[in-house]
Amino acid sequence: MDGIADMGGTLGWGSAKPPKKDEPVFGEVWEGRAFALALLSMRTAGTNLDSFRHALDRQPREKYIDDGYYGRWLHAAELMLVESSIIAPDAVEQRTRKLLGQAVTEPERPEPHKPDYAPTAAGSLRQVDEPPRFAVGDRVRAKDISPPKHTRLVGYVRGHEGVVAAIQPSHLLPDTHATFEGENPQHVYSVAFDSHELWGADAEDFTLHIDLWDSYLEDAS
Repeated sequence: MDGIADMGGTLGWGSAKPPKKDEPVFGEVWEGRAFALALLSMRTAGTNLDSFRHALDRQPREKYIDDGYYGRWLHAAELMLVESSIIAPDAVEQRTRKLLGQAVTEPERPEPHKPDYAPTAAGSLRQVDEPPRFAVGDRVRAKDISPPKHTRLVGYVRGHEGVVAAIQPSHLLPDTHATFEGENPQHVYSVAFDSHELWGADAEDFTLHIDLWDSYLEDAS
């Protein structure tokens, strides 16, 4: 799915600001708490890192952009807990109103309904017995597709050609792992794209390297 998170290469966001020297990891105390809550929510909801990213993808603009980086982490954590029936859909809103002194009736806690999911091994790297389809130096094309669910195939490389620069360790396929439809490990390639191939003749002159799963690519030789 093409959610708000896939904004790379789009215009209108202003210039990037490098971090300040000795900038703290968390700008405010609540951000550190949001980070911890998101990690705990994944475990409590019985989900995984890719499903967390899928929860981020599905945030509306006001939650993803306006509430900031760790604000969207909190919204994603809430979504995972609601979808696993750990909390009711409006539980956070009602608890917030209660803390503000308003008279509310908090919803009953539902019966948990976690995904039927268990990883086959720790981490995200997996062994793939088949040799890679592509070798370093091969010319490839990112498929011009718009998957209906989660994907790491970003919009700005779809339909464009690049060159395999390196073969990375094989990895779970996020597209199916995020929605508990299987790990489907694949070879992953670091593909080098010329900036002009992606953004035209007026783009700055540079090479972009992006890691792409085998099923995202087709031969362009």
